[in-house]
Amino acid sequence: MAEIAMKRSAALPGAAVREQLRGLDDAGVVTSFLGGEERAFQELVDRYQGRLLNFVYRTIGDREKAEDLVQEVFIRVYRHLHRFDRSKKFSTWIYTIASNLAKNELRNRSRNPLVLFQTIRKNWQEDDRPLQFEDTTARPDDLFRKRHLRELVEDSVAKLPAHHREVFVLRELEGKSYEEIAEITECNLGTVKSRLNRARNAFAEIIEPSLG
Repeated sequence: MAEIAMKRSAALPGAAVREQLRGLDDAGVVTSFLGGEERAFQELVDRYQGRLLNFVYRTIGDREKAEDLVQEVFIRVYRHLHRFDRSKKFSTWIYTIASNLAKNELRNRSRNPLVLFQTIRKNWQEDDRPLQFEDTTARPDDLFRKRHLRELVEDSVAKLPAHHREVFVLRELEGKSYEEIAEITECNLGTVKSRLNRARNAFAEIIEPSLG
């Protein structure tokens, strides 16, 4: 189906091709790109650039470095997409690449304890997946309170150990399933659940005094 769409797109103007690509799922866009439609790669960038930047930024706590790493993610995707197993989810594959680059960055930083745990700054977007600790009776326009809670969350997440922080961000902020997290982090399911449980407990202990 995607191959047929890709062949038809060759005769369409750029705007029509972009619209057609937006109507495909990830697998269809990947197939179009591998079939010769270069514009399909930009569609993948549009879909994942912001999400990956948030993930890497929250993991390493450095905005500029996160931007560099996300660029490296897409360079690797472009070079190696032909090796991607299309029987699996593209989102899991690209998050795995991002996760490995973030881990390497933290590993390199570990030689310098002064920068190991940088504070995750105020960079949440309105469509981010929220943690379920907010008071549901609060007024929707209480922007000050929401901003304060976000700051507390970011500061608390930044204090988690790196391997706990990663699974916490993937589950609680990115909404990934346990199975996806296991694949992205290259850990077994039991390890993911154990780390997530410890991360949640640690997060609760860190943030609880500030919520009183």
